[in-house]
Amino acid sequence: MQQTKEIGKTGIRIPPIGFGSTGIGSIPQIYGYEVDEDRARDTLHTILDRPDGFIDTARGYALGRSEERIGNVIRELGGMPEGRILSTKIDRDMDTSVFDADQARRSLEQSLQALGVERVDILSLHDPEYAASVSEITCSGGALDELFRMKEEGLTTAVGLAGGRLDVLMPMLRDRDFDVVMTHNRHTLVNVNAAPLIEFANSKGITVLNAAPYSGGLLARGSSLHHFYVYRPTTEKTLAPVREVENICSRHDVPLGALALQFSMRDANIASTVCGVTWPQHVRQTLEWADWSIPEAVWSELAELGQTDGDPEAA
Repeated sequence: MQQTKEIGKTGIRIPPIGFGSTGIGSIPQIYGYEVDEDRARDTLHTILDRPDGFIDTARGYALGRSEERIGNVIRELGGMPEGRILSTKIDRDMDTSVFDADQARRSLEQSLQALGVERVDILSLHDPEYAASVSEITCSGGALDELFRMKEEGLTTAVGLAGGRLDVLMPMLRDRDFDVVMTHNRHTLVNVNAAPLIEFANSKGITVLNAAPYSGGLLARGSSLHHFYVYRPTTEKTLAPVREVENICSRHDVPLGALALQFSMRDANIASTVCGVTWPQHVRQTLEWADWSIPEAVWSELAELGQTDGDPEAA
């Protein structure tokens, strides 16, 4: 597996694989199954047992339940273990979609309380495309100014931007000196919508995290078992390219999940790939897939197949 990479000049070194916690809070309407407290706890312990354990969460995940469950484990351990990385994100008000400076501050305060920590390693502004008004975020004295103020106050070491839509994210990346940017569902076996964002971020020295390489689970479990793509029910249109990739995997006896993970990991412009997990077995399987031997012929056939560059979340 690759070595750790530093986020800019922050001193934070991140491993090639991070673990996302959206499903840790249990969201059956998205993932199709429940995650109880014990299962979540065991999963989080499995991550933090690793000397390079990297957990990514957000205030809005499962309406705060993901952070609460992470916080319970951190308290059990007597604090965040040394060398591990904790990343969270400030979110809009989930009832009103307000995302001004006051909301950004409330979001962080709620995160720190839930997580049981005084600061985090990485703090990102989350999903600005869903805010009631993007101008509340970008204006003078807005949520982004507040985010950078949090860094000045020592509440985080690195600040970032995390979201989906390029038309919303790119202007912010151009205007601000973020340490890190996270894209999700947009650099996968079937979709490379984030290519311009990844290229620009690297040109500016912004570290790139690629989240959701399995497109919400479909590219890990396969089309016969999983019926959601980018958090929506699958359609024949979304399944067609996945089945073509599955055919390649079948011919070469390569797990679909291993190919999906390594597609992201082999990209030199991506510092870390963040994979959602809800079972201890998921953590172990991810690490196994990262080291799976994939014949060069598989990559050649995948390149011939190509990927779409449209927005995977577009209606």
